Amino acid sequence: MNISQLIEEAIQARKHAYTPYSHFQVGAALLAASGKIYRGCNIENAGYTPSNCAERTAFFKAVSEGERVFEAIAVVAGPEGGELEETAPCGVCRQVMMEFCDYETFQIIMAVSPKDYQILTLKELLPMGFGPANLNCAK
Repeated sequence: MNISQLIEEAIQARKHAYTPYSHFQVGAALLAASGKIYRGCNIENAGYTPSNCAERTAFFKAVSEGERVFEAIAVVAGPEGGELEETAPCGVCRQVMMEFCDYETFQIIMAVSPKDYQILTLKELLPMGFGPANLNCAK
């Protein structure tokens, strides 16, 4: 996996964010086991609840195209027109990751730039996560 490339893809995805309310733009680049990268951005809605995070946008695009196995996701975020800041995925996004990713090995790359980032596993960001294995539906 080329971490720098994945971060650059997330930076490009962030440019498409629709954030007229929070003005906090997020981009994500999801690496599938197939090698394909799926981009996502956050998309807000005046009703707030129908909004969607960048990470889930990337996952839903990938799953809708038949992908089911993922290796890593890069996330970049920051205020519109401002500097990027290290930002972790929200709890709902972590739960979506729990559904589709290996709990022990899936990597979440929280980046400020292609040279400034932190990598954590899903297990580190979601200790004691609840997923398919808890329902005896392990993949």
